[in-house]
Amino acid sequence: MPLTGRLTERVIMVINTNLSAQSSANLLMQSSSQLSKSLARLSSGSKITSPADDSAGLAVSMNLVAQMGRNTAASNNVGNAVSLNQTQDGYLQQVANALDRMSELAIQSQDVTKSNSDRGLYQQEFNTLSNYIGNVATKDFNGVSLFNGANLAVTIDSDANTFTMKGVDLGLTTAGLSSDTIATTGAATTALTDVKAAIAALAGDRANIGANIETLTDYNAQLSTLNNNLSAANSQIMDVDVAQESTNYAKYNILVQSGTAMLAQANAMPQTVLKLLA
Repeated sequence: MPLTGRLTERVIMVINTNLSAQSSANLLMQSSSQLSKSLARLSSGSKITSPADDSAGLAVSMNLVAQMGRNTAASNNVGNAVSLNQTQDGYLQQVANALDRMSELAIQSQDVTKSNSDRGLYQQEFNTLSNYIGNVATKDFNGVSLFNGANLAVTIDSDANTFTMKGVDLGLTTAGLSSDTIATTGAATTALTDVKAAIAALAGDRANIGANIETLTDYNAQLSTLNNNLSAANSQIMDVDVAQESTNYAKYNILVQSGTAMLAQANAMPQTVLKLLA
């Protein structure tokens, strides 16, 4: 009977080479690899579990994390500087009270109804307050002098830029008081002039401290906002979308199971050849 031009299909049955099994094994290996990655992402909460997942994203994330760390360190520096200023102002409030009392004593000593004996009592209190102010001028904060007048450079960002925090020289502010006396009416007049000058200078010192605290607080808020934004950016790169990844995990889990079953079927195909040999 002549051929009609149709191609005759031939089924080739072999034992040594099982292409179906090899193909199934390759597909199963790919599905298993994706399943392992999905499981690692879900367990770690990160969608980049190795540099191979997203090398560029990992590099960007590392830079963001490093900058956040530097910002946190700068924020700590700023916070410590604010504490130093607050400590300064706490002392200066007490110094202001002492100066107020010294000015009252200088006025009282000018009372013509007071005897020199009375003025001597005023002088004792005046000297005690003056010594207290001199003692405050020697105070420090963690080994850093509070009142030597030195300006301090405070690190305010991750690039180590600084803000110059103006110092307070309490010794200079109260320099005229060291030799003052109110033992006589004339001396009390001079002492009052010096105390009033010290009060005015102290007001300027406290104003500078207030400006320091306000500026440093603004820098601290800026660092906090920046770190929040950097954290959000890093989250977009690193954090896994649990809902999406759970779907991927279910998909790859099914593919692994079905691939395993198909590989078993492919491995069983050569056994049909034995029926021809029976």
